[in-house]
Amino acid sequence: MAILDFIKKQFIDIIEWTDDSRDTLSYRFPDDDREIKNGAQLIVRESQVAQFVYLGQFGDKFGPGKYSLTTDNIPILTDLKGWKYGLESPFKADVYYVVTRLFTGNKWGTANPVMMRDQDFGIVRLRAYGTYDFRVVDVPKFLKEVAGTDNHFRLDEFNDTMRSRIVSVFSDALAQAKVPALDVAARYSELGEALLPVINPILGDKYGLAMTSFILENVSVPPEVEQAIDKRSSMAAVGNLNDYVKYQMAQGMEQGGAGAGGVAAEMAVGMAMAQQMMNQSGGLMAQTTKGIEAPPANAPAGGLPELMSPAQAAQMLGVAETDVLASLEAGDLKGKRIGTQWRVPKSAIDAFINS
Repeated sequence: MAILDFIKKQFIDIIEWTDDSRDTLSYRFPDDDREIKNGAQLIVRESQVAQFVYLGQFGDKFGPGKYSLTTDNIPILTDLKGWKYGLESPFKADVYYVVTRLFTGNKWGTANPVMMRDQDFGIVRLRAYGTYDFRVVDVPKFLKEVAGTDNHFRLDEFNDTMRSRIVSVFSDALAQAKVPALDVAARYSELGEALLPVINPILGDKYGLAMTSFILENVSVPPEVEQAIDKRSSMAAVGNLNDYVKYQMAQGMEQGGAGAGGVAAEMAVGMAMAQQMMNQSGGLMAQTTKGIEAPPANAPAGGLPELMSPAQAAQMLGVAETDVLASLEAGDLKGKRIGTQWRVPKSAIDAFINS
């Protein structure tokens, strides 16, 4: 009797895994260096797959059900072991249980900015994070590339292992999708759905996984790109720069013309109105009385110089100096470049106001 008990302890009669934890991805059945006897019972529950591994090679795979391990139902393992007369003796093999249910709410994020080429801003650095749902669809590939020979591979280990891989796949998918940075930052849900068909082939081919949902909760760009986006939005709202300058001048007048910018703006508007009156049919130009002449180029303090710096022109127009420089570069405002410096003729400002 003692000998029979000893023999029973040397062989495995039943192979099953009943752990109901919610964070296990794969589990290796503990054989305690025992062999599996001919006719042993294999039990595989729902959302489980049992994968046999013999000497580092993948053997038979079993879905949910109850099986008696004989030569008939483990043909791959039979071929690997090379039994000449069928499964007559106990054998040794590793059995891995892999969970195939859906794992939801897994977090991902970029530890470092992701570089992407954007059609509007050139090379842009993006940071992103969100959640995803996945399941194992290719058990051998998952065991080989992700879980390895881990006795009990859990979800927290998976997150650590896959975080960088998911980010890498996300970067590749984003590059293939060629989604502009402006759309990335504004259309999270649509982008996540659009990236799934690009992400899943890569994920399945490399790791044996499939994503059922990929959600972007936030995408951010560097501060300088945010400023560029804000400026572009402002320019789109402003429209024509000439109208914007005139609007700024009118706003300065409504606020009482406080400060030098307000005085300059009032002066510019006044000059523009006077020129328009003089050019009107039957206006001042139609009179024979000589009007007041403009001050000469070298007029004393208090008059307007013939050539002004961009800062002086901006003060006169009541706008930012950068707007004046942008207008000069675009050719909207005529100026002269002396060396590396711009100079704006007074006549050019008059023409700009009247345009």
